[in-house]
Amino acid sequence: MQLWTGLGNPGPQYALHRHNVGFMALDVIADMHGFAPVQKKFQGWLQEGRIGGERVLLLKPATFMNESGRSVAEAMRFYKLEPSALTVFHDELDLAAMKVKVKQGGGTAGHNGLRSIDRHLGPDFRRVRLGIGHPGHKDRVTGHVLGNYAKSEMDELSDMLGAVSAEAPWLAGGDDVRFMNDVALRQQE
Repeated sequence: MQLWTGLGNPGPQYALHRHNVGFMALDVIADMHGFAPVQKKFQGWLQEGRIGGERVLLLKPATFMNESGRSVAEAMRFYKLEPSALTVFHDELDLAAMKVKVKQGGGTAGHNGLRSIDRHLGPDFRRVRLGIGHPGHKDRVTGHVLGNYAKSEMDELSDMLGAVSAEAPWLAGGDDVRFMNDVALRQQE
């Protein structure tokens, strides 16, 4: 069993924020792969399903970004999962917009959601980094991260999320390189 967590903030006012792209990714995955209806559990929203031959739980913490680790740790303890079973989908400021990269472990790069999970579980979990690009100057970072995607970005965002979902079986099967390559190829079509 795997736990895939999307990071974001709860509430309709945050729905299209770049910071919520982790939530968006899980919504598309759940829809495309026919996951069960949402249940309120672990201080968040949980959906159960299968991707390829793997049982996957999708969790969107409702604790707000800075406390995401509370929700994730509660689910991990309940299902007796090791950090290696956890995949976190999150916005990545230091990655070009709409690029997708996967990495195992590492630092938090100032991301408060990752920092919270790291505090509760340590750093040894897989991250799916969903690029939001850097606005160019550090004074503009907060507004960029907490700002909505522009209308001009919606087609590209939809393409990226669709590619991530379509190639999710590679991720579930542990082939991170094939997942990244196939997502990139789909985005070029």
